[in-house]
Amino acid sequence: MSPRILECLQNADIIAAEDTRNSIKLLNHFDIHTPMTSYHEFNKVEKAHTLIAQLREGKNVALITDAGTPAISDPGEVLVRMCIEAGITVTSLPGPCACITALTLSGLDTRRFVFEGFLPREKKDRDRVLKSLENETRTFILYEAPHHLKGTLEDLSSALFEGSSRQIALCRELTKKFEEVIHTTIGGAILRYENEDPRGEYVLVIEGRDRESIDAEQSAKWESMSISDHVAMYEAQGMDRKSAMKAAAADRGVSKRDIYSALEKEK
Repeated sequence: MSPRILECLQNADIIAAEDTRNSIKLLNHFDIHTPMTSYHEFNKVEKAHTLIAQLREGKNVALITDAGTPAISDPGEVLVRMCIEAGITVTSLPGPCACITALTLSGLDTRRFVFEGFLPREKKDRDRVLKSLENETRTFILYEAPHHLKGTLEDLSSALFEGSSRQIALCRELTKKFEEVIHTTIGGAILRYENEDPRGEYVLVIEGRDRESIDAEQSAKWESMSISDHVAMYEAQGMDRKSAMKAAAADRGVSKRDIYSALEKEK
């Protein structure tokens, strides 16, 4: 809790909290007596209109959440968007963020990463997201509840290229008393939880696919295809002959002249 956050909570006219029963413990600890109102997943739109009306009256509203950063996989996203649409100034006071904390503890590449939050529960939407991650080369981060963890690990193992051997860090209860970070593979995590029940909220940090393996796979694909078929593939997608030859040359790492010469030989 930074001094700036404490000052904000003390001086706000009202605090919108995900669960006032949890938040009152925090406010009591810091001797803050600002009135609270509940703002959560099930009233996020209706209550946002109420809060915006209060903001229009000149009141200051502070938004806090039970864990992590408001608006990150959190109903606060709706309130922020509606405030911006209403022309109301919004600022964010830096604080705990589970995805970044987990990334820094993962030991995986932190230069390039992507945050996916919770995977969709609907199978069709879930499969679509998993498909998009199949060849993702960046480190990627997911959130997961304990009762869904085993199923998600199985899905990742099946959907990702060499999924079972992919490196993963399972981070739970971050910054709390029972914080734990498990460094293993997806296959190793599946074995671990065959005999152990997951506990606490998890952040999964997963190794991206190696770029060299993607390049090798693509090279093998092109080598198995004749150059005329390769060019014809792009022409079938609507490219003119010249553009199709250029695209095929880029795929194969050769010049367009080489493609032209090969086509002439194939004739």
